Formats: sequence, C-alpha cells, structure tokens
Amino acid sequence: MRMGLLLVAALVSLVGCAAAPANAAFALDGTAWRLTEIQSMDDAQGTTVVPEGQRYTVRFEPRVDGQGAASFQIHCNRGSSTWQSRPDESGTSGELTFGPIATTRMGCPPGSLDQRVSTSLSGVRGYLVQDGRLHLSLLADSGILTWEPDL
Repeated sequence: MRMGLLLVAALVSLVGCAAAPANAAFALDGTAWRLTEIQSMDDAQGTTVVPEGQRYTVRFEPRVDGQGAASFQIHCNRGSSTWQSRPDESGTSGELTFGPIATTRMGCPPGSLDQRVSTSLSGVRGYLVQDGRLHLSLLADSGILTWEPDL
C-alpha cells in the first residue's frame, strides 16, 4: 500500500512537470534582440555579417489586446512601430508583422546597413526561435534576419 502511494505521488509530480501547451513555448513579449547577420536568398549576395561597430536591435514590448509596441535601433537611427504575431502549434515559430515603421533620418556613415535593415524590417512575415536565436523571415522568401538576445 505504501509503495502504491509513493508510485502515485511520483506519477502526479511527473504530470505536474509535463510540458506547457505548445503555444506557450515561447513568447516574443518583453524580449530584446541584436541583429547578427542578414541572409539573402540570392546566392550572389549570400550572408552579410553585421560589421563591427554597427548596432541593430529590436525590442518587443508586451502586447495589449494582441498588439504590442516595437522599438528599434538601426545603427545611427531609432525607430518605432507596432507588432503582431500568431504562433503556430510549436509555439516557437509563426507569423510576425510590424506596422508602419517610423524612423529618425540621420545620415549614417558609409558602409552602414541602415537602409537595408530598415527595408527588411518592413518585409518581415514570420519568425522562428531556434538554438537561442530569433530568425525573421522576409516577404516572398527574400531573406532571413538572424538575431541574438540583447543582454
């Protein structure tokens, strides 16, 4: 009898440790990311690593009624927008879009990726979180922006 109670207690504790529902696996709300590379689907362009000294970040503010605010650092400029996402069953990927992005318009130094990043952010259509990185897919499979947590 005592062994049976121990077994039941062990099973109950394991059930309590079961995985959370799939759509609760990851949430963008309240996270901040730093861009590390831009992968083009055009083999001629390949992958562009963010140059040393340039900083591109996105911060996803918590959503209210399904929509959140996003803030950006786009090298020498700042930006803001809204964002919406719809996770798929895995909870680690899904649809993601930004609303119109308002940015400052300072002239960044030659070699800056600011224009390319700004244009790319407007074309984000989906996301995948894998191995601690955020991958944002672009409209018409034109590329992927890869981000690391911005600590």
